[in-house]
Parts: sequence; C-alpha cells; structure tokens
Amino acid sequence: KGSNMTDRLRQPVALVMRLLAQGDFVGLARLSNQARLQEQAIRKAVSDYGRTLIDPPGDAFDLMDIVQLHGDGPVRWSISMPMWTKEEGRSDLAVELTLTENSDGFDIELNDLHVR
Repeated sequence: KGSNMTDRLRQPVALVMRLLAQGDFVGLARLSNQARLQEQAIRKAVSDYGRTLIDPPGDAFDLMDIVQLHGDGPVRWSISMPMWTKEEGRSDLAVELTLTENSDGFDIELNDLHVR
C-alpha cells in the first residue's frame, strides 16, 4: 500500500468532504449516483448531528482507513474518514465510501454517514 495510492484515493475523498462541508447534498447525491444514501438521508444525518461541517485539515487524510476489497472486476476500496466540525475539530461523525477504479479515476459510492 504505497503513499501514491493514498494520494490518488485522497482526491475523491476530499471532494466528498468538501461537498458535505458546503452542504451541497444534491451534488453529493449526483456524484455518488444516489447508490446508497439518498440526498434526504445525507441531509438528515448532517442536521441530526447538529454541528457545522468544515473541510478537514490537509494532514487529516492520514487518518483515512483504507481497505482494498477483493473480488472479480475493477479494484475497489472501502474508506472510512472522520469528519471535522467548526465546533469540535475532529468529530465523532465519519463518512464511509466505496471507491471503484475506472478509466478516469474512481466511481464514488457514499455508503454511510454516522457517529462512530
């Protein structure tokens, strides 16, 4: 697991975090083709948490929990990443993603947003 791979995975994760921080739930749902989490579910998870999401600091991406999923077909990665809030800094809220490699990068699936 090279840092090169981590750098490649960081970009789509950072994009998801940015959309969450901006409250762009429509863009987020569109990005992940609404595969698992509908726009309303994402919005509700964020509003239930009741704090202001912000972009994580640059070094936060070292905290990504990355697991390569084995199976047939394209390479897939399961990623768990803590969220940051204005009120707390690193929060108990985590985003769970599945990234699938494709010819131009990754397909992004937003699986869950939960308190851990």
